[in-house]
Amino acid sequence: MASILKSLRLAADPNRLRLLLLLGQEELSVAELQEILGKGQSQVSTSLALLKNAGLVEDRRTGKNAFYRLTAPAGLMNLLGEAAREIPEAERDREASRLVLRKRQDRMRHYFDELAGKFGRQYVPGRSWKGIAEALLKLMPPMVIADLGAGEGTLSQLLAQRAEKVIAVDNSEKMVEFGSELARKHNIANLEYRLGDIEDVPIRAGTVDLAILSQALHHANHPERAIAEAWRILKPGGRIAILDLSRHQFEEAREMYADLWLGFTELEIEGYLRDAGFRNVETAVVHRETEAPHFETLLSVGEK
Repeated sequence: MASILKSLRLAADPNRLRLLLLLGQEELSVAELQEILGKGQSQVSTSLALLKNAGLVEDRRTGKNAFYRLTAPAGLMNLLGEAAREIPEAERDREASRLVLRKRQDRMRHYFDELAGKFGRQYVPGRSWKGIAEALLKLMPPMVIADLGAGEGTLSQLLAQRAEKVIAVDNSEKMVEFGSELARKHNIANLEYRLGDIEDVPIRAGTVDLAILSQALHHANHPERAIAEAWRILKPGGRIAILDLSRHQFEEAREMYADLWLGFTELEIEGYLRDAGFRNVETAVVHRETEAPHFETLLSVGEK
């Protein structure tokens, strides 16, 4: 009886309850639990030590890492599962855990980041990122594309080489005028510029195959509205692609680049996409700058 009472007292702490619920779903390391819970290493380790001493969790050592898993009896976990309804962070913890596990499975990402960094360091005739991009553009099926927050439309002009139609939307009259003049000058007939806001897109609902927000979302007053607008204008089966900065602490970006948001976490972007109705959502850090402030580029995709 004393053991059961001790277990209940330990689990009564909301943070330790969150740990137990997470470890009831998957074996996790201390570092992964820190990332999911947003807690420091000392706090997580102390809680795990208490739970281990009570026989509620056990650890498994792999090299320098320790992975923890649940050993609590099923009856106790059923009771704690009921109590979890009173923990507002529980649902977010589940989403964060899923994201952490996907990162763990993607063990090759670091290798390919390093491989990509070597591309172009040594001169090889005919090999360039531009050549790769042009090849991929040619393989892209013809479709109607909305480039939201397009600026002068450099990306729009590249996409127009293959697209059925590209609609470039920006809230700057000068950008729209400049881009429109470039399109006329170079006879890009399938590229149309429209003045408008990414939170109130001047495109009819259900008319676009692909919506792109390239380094535009951190300028939105309400990022969730911009993503909801992308969902609105997409056809069923249409896709969204977001390129933006990962969360950073470079405050100067607010003045230098008129950024309203200092990037986003993968969990935040995934939340916006799922709340808007997108499915098959995927996110990944696809580029890391080697020079300060070491911005990271986040790619997120989803399907309507």
